[in-house]
Amino acid sequence: MFSEFIAKKIRTARYKLLEDGAYFGEIPGLKGIWASSKNLEDCRKELQEVLEDWLVLKIRDRELVPGFQFRQPNRVAVKHD
Repeated sequence: MFSEFIAKKIRTARYKLLEDGAYFGEIPGLKGIWASSKNLEDCRKELQEVLEDWLVLKIRDRELVPGFQFRQPNRVAVKHD
């Protein structure tokens, strides 16, 4: 579920070539998720790392993540004697 979410969001990323020759990437709809690097491939990698870290923090803090649904299996605790 994490991999699918990350892959889906990375496919929506938008990249710009800046005046200094660096690349800037961001993911629309996810505020604060951006990266900048000297080449496009490094920018993509950095953007994915930022997204992964952001997702972990959101889940840890129990915050809503647009487009992500955390599913917990239905488990019943059973006491064994």
